[in-house]
Amino acid sequence: MHRIWVAASVVIACLVGCQRAEVDHSQPPAATGPAVTEKKAQALEQNAAAAEKAIPSPSELIDKPEVQAVDPAGGEPLDDAITCLARTVYWEARGEATVDMEAIANVVMNRLGHEGFPKTICSVVRQGQERGSCQFSWWCDGRSDQAKEDESYATAKEIARKALNLQLMDRTGGALYFHQMNATPAWAGEYIKTVKIGEFVFYKPRGGRTR
Repeated sequence: MHRIWVAASVVIACLVGCQRAEVDHSQPPAATGPAVTEKKAQALEQNAAAAEKAIPSPSELIDKPEVQAVDPAGGEPLDDAITCLARTVYWEARGEATVDMEAIANVVMNRLGHEGFPKTICSVVRQGQERGSCQFSWWCDGRSDQAKEDESYATAKEIARKALNLQLMDRTGGALYFHQMNATPAWAGEYIKTVKIGEFVFYKPRGGRTR
């Protein structure tokens, strides 16, 4: 009987010790949240702006829940790559087909790091003056920049995610400029028309020279 009790005690001690060992060697949970996602986006933005782009590793990619957690109400300051790109896609093409919205993202990403344009998405979007001469009409219209339509903005953020992950096909043929079909800007004749997508016409400069 004494031997049985001793054997049982040894088994119990071993089980408790094993459990403690597992707890002691456990890894802390990975950091999450919008701030972490914005840092990932910054690294992806730098890669996208580089002359030689690297394929992001799985751990570097932004996933769907992560991107939707950034700027959830559509009113955060324009100070990170996801918000600046998503807000541009939203305001330039909200209400249009998804392919139209993707094409707007293509133009922003094509400008990123291109000669004559800034090396961050927010700087590309803000290029020019907020009131007056600007590159994107929503940025200088003097109105609120807050996104108000949840579904359209969610789509815009998903497009921004794919663009930063280098998972968005360029539908514009390398375009750096665009205008709506019902507009006839004076500069259009200076560039090569690449494609029409939905309500937009896209262009790239002759000989690679930007305006």
